[in-house]
Amino acid sequence: MLASLLGEAQARATAVSHELRGRVVAVIDGDTLSLQTPRQRHTIRLASIDAPEIGRDGRPSQAFSQASRRALDSRVLGELLQARCFEIDNYGRDVCELLDHRQQSINRWLVSEGWAWANREQGGKYLRDPALPGLEAAARASRRGLWAHPEPSPPWVFRQECWRHKRCP
Repeated sequence: MLASLLGEAQARATAVSHELRGRVVAVIDGDTLSLQTPRQRHTIRLASIDAPEIGRDGRPSQAFSQASRRALDSRVLGELLQARCFEIDNYGRDVCELLDHRQQSINRWLVSEGWAWANREQGGKYLRDPALPGLEAAARASRRGLWAHPEPSPPWVFRQECWRHKRCP
């Protein structure tokens, strides 16, 4: 019974609720961008990943935050992309997997290049793509991107320790 309920919950978590197609007009940080569709501009939060935090409102930035943002910017700015969206989050952002013209996942690319983590916050509650931990392990083993640092701190730990408890590295 419990396994059945967990399976149903997982299926709902990975079900696409809506799709968008548009041009990337701005990259906000390493896991958030603006997508202009024919009708409106959408803020897209890339699903299943978490990139280093850019400081805002007096809060410090995390190491590699600008490098992660630049990597995403160089890959998608101005591109016409498809977004497979799972939900709209509490901030009004569409939470999506972003696909390029070859149907390659931008979310997976960021993790495989070492610019984002597979999002394991809250025990993996936000991890919809089971391929991401393996891609992250390969990037870590190759010391790509943020993995050039010996022990980078995951963004969910950085937010808790630095922003909430004021214990910044």
